[in-house]
Amino acid sequence: MRTAVTGGSGTVGSALIAHLVESGHQVKALARSRDAEEAVVGLGATPVPGDVLDADSVGDLVSGCDVVFHVAGVNELCPRDPKRMWDVNVEGTRMVVDTAKREGVGRVVHTSSSVAVSGSEESSGFPRSYVSEYQRSKVRAEEVAFDEAGDMDLVAVNPSSVQGPGRATGTGALFLSAARGRLKVVTNTTFSLVDVRDCARGHLLAAERGRPGERYLLSGVTLTMPEAIRLLNEVAGANVSPRYLPSMVTSIAGRLGDLWGLVSRRPPLFCSETARVMTQEHRYDGGKATRDLGLEYTDVTQTLADTIAWFRQEGLLGNHS
Repeated sequence: MRTAVTGGSGTVGSALIAHLVESGHQVKALARSRDAEEAVVGLGATPVPGDVLDADSVGDLVSGCDVVFHVAGVNELCPRDPKRMWDVNVEGTRMVVDTAKREGVGRVVHTSSSVAVSGSEESSGFPRSYVSEYQRSKVRAEEVAFDEAGDMDLVAVNPSSVQGPGRATGTGALFLSAARGRLKVVTNTTFSLVDVRDCARGHLLAAERGRPGERYLLSGVTLTMPEAIRLLNEVAGANVSPRYLPSMVTSIAGRLGDLWGLVSRRPPLFCSETARVMTQEHRYDGGKATRDLGLEYTDVTQTLADTIAWFRQEGLLGNHS
């Protein structure tokens, strides 16, 4: 199968390329920089220089492909440039889907997000209120993907929080901090996650078995924060016992971050968006991907053990290795 991938140098995109290559597929990947080109070459893919907002490079990418995996996106909280995130997530999706349709691509797999699902299951539709600009952009991007596809074959996958080897930033930083024994405060919330390797497999299974026009949540487990801390302590051999901040305190800290950003004219590290995301419970059911696609999820203990091993291999644990 001839495939094209956008966002191939990111966490999900690189895992997807590795899985596609290992499964024997030909892969082209869009690359915005020299470093990105080297990364996709190292994974066994053919780089196509360009950007999802550039019609010519997207055309070069998707031409002659059977399946296009549109993974590229910007995920930021307290963004310095919200327009950039909107342009990449929404207009980039429009560009990729329109170009794939014009080039006669057989199927597009659109990487959406669990935050574009209003409830715990796919049938709950799109949310109509948003806790972050990122959520708003991902909802609109998925709407655009299906609208622009028309009668073209398009499937959406909606990963929950993607964790595993290769992830040490974003929400992955929480696991790294815990593994280092430095996690001091957290919000007592609930969240769902998916192993990055399961996420990659879910993309390919969606390409092979997904029903046109359907969306598939990719989510292996839901944990409370105390459950996650207990598992991390067991796997990492740590003794982390963070303080649980009340939601009100987290919200106040977010507002203070907003004020600091206004005064300093710099993007704050913590803002109201961050506080809202941290205090909102996230519970997603990935069972449809198992029933319809045959996706089997990695046990969360194995995911955490492999993540800790990767932290150690990369020298990220310092004296805690």
